[in-house]
Amino acid sequence: MRRFLTFVLAAFVFAFVLAALMPARYIDGVMPRLSAAASCESLASMTFPDATITLAQSVAAGAFVPEPPANGRGARGGRGGNANPYADVPAFCRVTATLKPSADSDIKMEVWMPMTGWNGKYQTAGNGAYAGTLGQQGLTQAVKRGYAIAATDTGHVGGAEAMFGHPEKMLDFGHRAIHETTVKGKALVAAFYGSSPKYSYFNACSTGGRQALMSASKYPEAFNGIVAGDPAIETTHMTAQQLWVGMAVHKDEASFIPPAKFPAIHKAALDACDALDGVKDGVIENPARCKFDPVVMQCKTPGGADTNDCLTPPQVEAARKLYTAPVNPRTKEAVFPPLEPGSELGWAGLAGMQPFGYANDFYRFFVKKNPDW
Repeated sequence: MRRFLTFVLAAFVFAFVLAALMPARYIDGVMPRLSAAASCESLASMTFPDATITLAQSVAAGAFVPEPPANGRGARGGRGGNANPYADVPAFCRVTATLKPSADSDIKMEVWMPMTGWNGKYQTAGNGAYAGTLGQQGLTQAVKRGYAIAATDTGHVGGAEAMFGHPEKMLDFGHRAIHETTVKGKALVAAFYGSSPKYSYFNACSTGGRQALMSASKYPEAFNGIVAGDPAIETTHMTAQQLWVGMAVHKDEASFIPPAKFPAIHKAALDACDALDGVKDGVIENPARCKFDPVVMQCKTPGGADTNDCLTPPQVEAARKLYTAPVNPRTKEAVFPPLEPGSELGWAGLAGMQPFGYANDFYRFFVKKNPDW
């Protein structure tokens, strides 16, 4: 027994010494709690199996100047292009990296970490639309509030066309880029400050809201808290409904509803349903209870003259379709919720002069796989 205990003790001491001599290991890419902070520039020597650090640079307070964006979009000044949005950003450590979780991946990421006053928290920023650009300006508020924050272009430059024919890039855009950025971001934060973040968050809307829910679903351990604003969820179904709206108002020239008519349609919807909740306050409390039929707005002037206060018969039919969900012809189930009564003042985006660009590109490059569709 004594010999056995001696063996166990020796094995424990050997393992302890070996662990002390070996470099810090990663758990899913995240560095465990460290004992000492590193300088910003020394982070350039950090290594990952599927990533390369391309820059580790200390940035003085108010001194950040963004590089010209590769796709011609991105960094601009404030309103009017004159104000410097980085003028009041405190000193921070900036690290950039390229991540390659697949042979066709080319994910760009950045981490900004306050030089002083770190609040012990980490944040991953999300993207909008089809991403394709790394929004540095969106990092400023987090740094000013003491957060360490990371962002990514999700693995491509440009819009949906940049992912056409590249299924791995679609996967990066779908969920992998945010996860890989978070993993590497936390590791860099741990190395720089000498301790892992106490709390980690994700915060974004629209496509970022979709990224938030994808992260919660696929990587539930990644964040302590998630803000999923305006999530573009069920994207395949959502884009079908968006095209349904475009097809309704562009069936032919007569079906188009000029935006100048939207306020009148909105007023008619309020007149029909505002008081259903017992309070007439300019809000339809429960749009699902509203049975508004835009036929009440059909032009009744002599000769059926068209004005901004009424709808022609083809416009009535188009408006009815906007209030109706598209239906799967095979299953007879609604594909996605329709536009609700009370939403008319926001129709311009989906029912404007052109079909909604996000949905159109989704079908061109992801569904039909035909840029000329």
